[in-house]
Amino acid sequence: MRLDEKKVATILRQQGYKLTAQRRAVLKAIARSRSHLSPAEIYKRIKQEDPKIGLVTVYRTLEILSHLGVICEVRTRGNARSYLIRGIVEHHHHLICTDCGTVVDFTGCDLGILEKRLSRETGFKMKEHLLELSGRCPSCQKTAPA
Repeated sequence: MRLDEKKVATILRQQGYKLTAQRRAVLKAIARSRSHLSPAEIYKRIKQEDPKIGLVTVYRTLEILSHLGVICEVRTRGNARSYLIRGIVEHHHHLICTDCGTVVDFTGCDLGILEKRLSRETGFKMKEHLLELSGRCPSCQKTAPA
C-alpha cells in the first residue's frame, strides 16, 4: 500500500500533532506489512533503519495513530495489541486465536439487517461496526486439545 503522507499529516495537524520522522517511520513500517504487527515487531523493523528510536516512542505513536483512526488496533490475549494501516484491506473484521494471538482479517459481513433493527429498536444511528470473533487457529488445534 502506498501511504498517503499528506492525508495523515492533515489528520495529525487537525488534532494538534505533527508528522515527525518517528511517526513517519512507524507508519511506513506498518504500511509495508499486509498483516497485523505487534509493537515489538514494528520497533524491530524501525530500529534497523533508525537505531536512535526508542520503544516508548513507538508505543506513544501507536496510541496517537490508533486514537486518530489512522491505524487499526486489535487487542488479543493478555491485552496484547497488533496494528494494521487502515485502508490496506477494505472494511474488514478479525478472527483472533485465543491461544497464540494470531489475527486473521476477513471481509464480507452482512450486518445491515441487524444494524437497521438495532437502530429502529434503540434509536442509535450507526456510524461503523467492528466484529471480532475468537477461537483457536488450526496450528493451536493441532498442538493441544481444547
